Amino acid sequence: MNIAVVGTGYVGLVTGTCLAETGNYVTCVDIDKEKVEKMRNGVVPIYEPNLDVMFERNIKAGRLTFTTELEDAIEHSSIVFLALPTPPGEDGSADLSYVLGVAEQLGKLIKEYTVIVDKSTVPVGTAELVRQKVAENATVNFDVVSNPEFLREGFAVGDFMKPDRIVIGASSEAARALMAALYKPYVRQGNPVIFMDEKSAELTKYAANSFLATKITFMNEIANFCELVGADVDKVRIGIGTDERIGRRFLFPGIGYGGSCFPKDVQALVKTGRSYDFQFGILEQVMDINNKQKTIIIPKIKEYFGGNLQGKKIALWGLAFKPDTDDIREAPSLYIIEELVKEGAQLKAYDPEAMENVQKVVGDKISFASDPYDALAGADALVIATEWSLFRTPDFKKMVQLMNDKVIFDGRNLYELDDMKQLGFYYVSIGREMVKPE
Repeated sequence: MNIAVVGTGYVGLVTGTCLAETGNYVTCVDIDKEKVEKMRNGVVPIYEPNLDVMFERNIKAGRLTFTTELEDAIEHSSIVFLALPTPPGEDGSADLSYVLGVAEQLGKLIKEYTVIVDKSTVPVGTAELVRQKVAENATVNFDVVSNPEFLREGFAVGDFMKPDRIVIGASSEAARALMAALYKPYVRQGNPVIFMDEKSAELTKYAANSFLATKITFMNEIANFCELVGADVDKVRIGIGTDERIGRRFLFPGIGYGGSCFPKDVQALVKTGRSYDFQFGILEQVMDINNKQKTIIIPKIKEYFGGNLQGKKIALWGLAFKPDTDDIREAPSLYIIEELVKEGAQLKAYDPEAMENVQKVVGDKISFASDPYDALAGADALVIATEWSLFRTPDFKKMVQLMNDKVIFDGRNLYELDDMKQLGFYYVSIGREMVKPE
């Protein structure tokens, strides 16, 4: 098939590349001329494991091309994916200006029956708004489909190529048939393609992300309570995770969720609810608790230093909101940096992929290390904000030699308490016993 993907952000680029991988001819559209030129030359503008190889292969094969001209992209395309930003507005609602702006242009440009696919995460009712915008100028038949993405950063290529499920909201049989044919190569193992109406598909994405955000937040609340009563959150997590009704995933406590999806989607669903005079009481609490959780480790740091962080040298491991991505949107590290700098601490940070993005945000407020151990040189304490794999089994002897004091504030519970006791660290984690040297 000939396919156009409008928008080459995280979702658009992964979608376009993976669709080309199964033999489709995909044209990706972006208004950023410099970005388009780099992509034409094989430069992947985001970090996502395994994307670069597939990206390069399909460019060389001529199945993946890039343009700044919308008209060129859709001239021969039977399916047009809208993978455009829907950032939160000042009131928390999703900003649909990019989506509706392109929809208005499409009505003038399509010359034959076309399926227009909302791939962006959009509020309930957006498909109908897109349909109205396209219809204002369209002279041929078209359908609008809601096809929400369920891509996890760090695993996006695998999630697209072998999805757990594909959700498609479509009203017409023609659109359903075309979308079923498009996705057939990706569900050969029998994973379901679930057809429904557009509004249900739109809500499915928000409901899924909001449920997962709630699960994370619940576990963080349990962890905080564990500290008060002397329980061990790791034991509690295992105890409830073996219940098949609950499951093991998303039960690891920490310093809150971030990223491009959970914060934005929970907020947008709450806002949509309010527009219908409906209050998502649980989700409002989830947002409030998660905001507090991002800096829950700060009082513990201040307590250790007697309330005075002025001039203290703090090493920070991890800046991305999660491992295997360079995405720092709503990352807890940014909130930790803000609070520690405010208290007069001197920070030196290391992250395998996200340092450049953080530097654009914080400037010279902190310094950046060439590797994890460079960050530790002369440090009075280490703070861990992202659970990158390379932080899980460090050279503790080398750490002791480099640091002024053996002090770790672990926001991701990477290390075993017994190991920290044997090594003589002052070790603070989330929902577990505080380890103090004897």
